[in-house]
Amino acid sequence: MEHILPAYNDPLFSILLIITIGLIIALATYGWGLYKQQKEAGNLLKFLDKFESAECTLDTEEMPFEPHMFKPLSLLAKAFENSGEYHKAINIYLYLIKNARNEAAKTELMERLGTTYLHAGFLERARSIYVEILRKKPRSKKVLYELGVVYEVMQEYDKAKEIIEPLELLNEDTRQLQQFLAFSQLSSNRNMPVDEKLQKLQKLLEEEPGLYRQIISEMLQLDTRIAWEHIDPKRIKEILDILWFLPNSQLDLDIISNNMQLSTLYYAKGYLQKPMSQSGIFSLDLIAKARENGFTNTDLQFSYLCKKCKRSFPVSFKRCPGCMAINSVEVEEQIAKASTQTDHSLL
Repeated sequence: MEHILPAYNDPLFSILLIITIGLIIALATYGWGLYKQQKEAGNLLKFLDKFESAECTLDTEEMPFEPHMFKPLSLLAKAFENSGEYHKAINIYLYLIKNARNEAAKTELMERLGTTYLHAGFLERARSIYVEILRKKPRSKKVLYELGVVYEVMQEYDKAKEIIEPLELLNEDTRQLQQFLAFSQLSSNRNMPVDEKLQKLQKLLEEEPGLYRQIISEMLQLDTRIAWEHIDPKRIKEILDILWFLPNSQLDLDIISNNMQLSTLYYAKGYLQKPMSQSGIFSLDLIAKARENGFTNTDLQFSYLCKKCKRSFPVSFKRCPGCMAINSVEVEEQIAKASTQTDHSLL
């Protein structure tokens, strides 16, 4: 023992021992990391298998993958997505994710796949994809926002509100989003008494003027009189289409006759007889002037621009169908030839 023990006190032996232990730990860590990576890849393949669809029209089963195919196929999938051919885009994204070797590329493709599912209306699939991404990247703002949109469309507003806290932890300003979700939840509530709903809508309008268009539209469905009390003549342009298509029975003539802009609008529409042409809206004043000179065969047509992504849509929206922005709709009107209409009574 006396000859053996001093060996443990030898500095060279200690260094060799430390190096050996370090190498063992490094090899074990590498092996464990490799095992986890392979297991993660296997789990991802199993996860993606749930989304295989016989409806996809592109056959990728026998298609050999080459790295140089990645970029053109990504662009092709995006083109299919933009043109509304979602099944083709989904099929390509699934193929690319399974064959991608770069983790960052896989995550980006997963995000695109989730967005495509969302636009295509496959909400449960989109939710599953986003939850899977957040399991690995919990700080992804874009994914958090889009998961919130999924819950919102599914009318699971309490779950949508759960997205607020992690976004705030990432220093995101969520005030508008909170107010938007509060309005969406309020407007979808069919059990709340009308008086209570109107009170909450009025309070919400005071807190978030950006919801003006949506709140006025909701109010007009609940109580026309109260809605007219909250219509701001200075903001007619924001609700021009709503006012233009409002039936005669829902007009408040006392309020209209005391306001030049509103009087011009409804003279141009043909509801008032007294000539008025000073609304400050060029197309409206032009129709009013034409009517004053005996030309009544004119009308307004509307399109809807997203102020954020600048895309135009033929129907109004609460969220932009393209970029999912809220409170971003801008009403655009143009003069058109009036179509022949026949009013049929429902009574």
